[in-house]
Amino acid sequence: MLETFALLLPVYVSIFWAILLNSNKNTHSNPRSFLSKYMLLLVAIFLGKFFLYQPLHDIYFYYNFIFLYSGCLAYPFYHIYFRLLTVDEKFSWKAHSRFIIFPVVLVSIYELGVFFAPSAEYRVWLFDRSAYVNLPQIKFLSIMLKVIRIFVQLQVIYFLIRSTLLLQKYKNRAEQFYSDMQDGKYNNAKLLNYFLIFNCLLIILPGALFGGNKIAVLVILPILFTVDLYMIGYMGYRLKAINPTFEVELDIQINPKFGTELNKDQKKILQKMQVEFGENKLYLNSELTILDVVQIIGTNRTYISSLINQEFNQNFCAYVNGYRLNELERILKEDNQAVYEVLAEKAGFGSIKSMKRAIQSKTGLSMSEWRTQIIEPKNNKQ
Repeated sequence: MLETFALLLPVYVSIFWAILLNSNKNTHSNPRSFLSKYMLLLVAIFLGKFFLYQPLHDIYFYYNFIFLYSGCLAYPFYHIYFRLLTVDEKFSWKAHSRFIIFPVVLVSIYELGVFFAPSAEYRVWLFDRSAYVNLPQIKFLSIMLKVIRIFVQLQVIYFLIRSTLLLQKYKNRAEQFYSDMQDGKYNNAKLLNYFLIFNCLLIILPGALFGGNKIAVLVILPILFTVDLYMIGYMGYRLKAINPTFEVELDIQINPKFGTELNKDQKKILQKMQVEFGENKLYLNSELTILDVVQIIGTNRTYISSLINQEFNQNFCAYVNGYRLNELERILKEDNQAVYEVLAEKAGFGSIKSMKRAIQSKTGLSMSEWRTQIIEPKNNKQ
């Protein structure tokens, strides 16, 4: 009974998130919709494990090809989800088939071998890998199954590296778009990648850690998968589409032309920006993006980014947070007893975390250290 419950737990959790991720139309997005499909793929995988270990051999005999296809497509789907969070606007076969086609071909070759294998002998071999090993068709299937297992493990490593690099590259772009990167964006995406790492370890290490321990394989491992899948679903449910522009070619870093003379048009745009930020206090909008500035100034996004890089050697996020920190300093000098929540809100930060991160990035100090530096000179004068 315990084993049955444990084996079905990942199935229940995956179904739960597959439904919930598509349930709220107000928060619907392409990444969330695709994550829902990924959860359905996991339902297929863990149902296969349930049929195998129960054992329900008559069902698993026909279900095995679904199990193999799902297992080989799981990590490509997860990586596609990361791409939808960062650089791709929506799923398309043209853009994403390169991640899917090889797993499909590999499993299809295996299934072609099943078609030519004697049915009775194949059924026995499927549940006892030592049976009929000298039969040519069974020998071919044994080799293909080993290739598929190695392929899945290589996928784990490959897509883990790709997703990590993608997130790092995205961070550089995103700070040219958002004025606040702390809440629900890059950090949450990093957490999702950590859960992928945990998932990878559960795939690769069980043999070394648990060996043939029945309780570990049938109870502990499914529970660990359940926790991991729940957190992936939870983070995916919270996480918004974090790059709404999907401009893959845009990868502006700190501009090498920093300090060079601005031309006449650049000076006019810079003056407009200084008016909007200095007098109209655009930075008080905690959800400010560079597109908001573009619409107000009347130019294009790349031009604004380049200008900030060239004149201030900063990205958009750091530029806006500079104004917020000045505002924060002004507020502290007027009211040094203000609590963190009030300070963050009044200075335009989306959260206390965002405020602390901006201070640390700008000054290298903690919030309390920086606050003390601001307040002490005022106290001394008094």
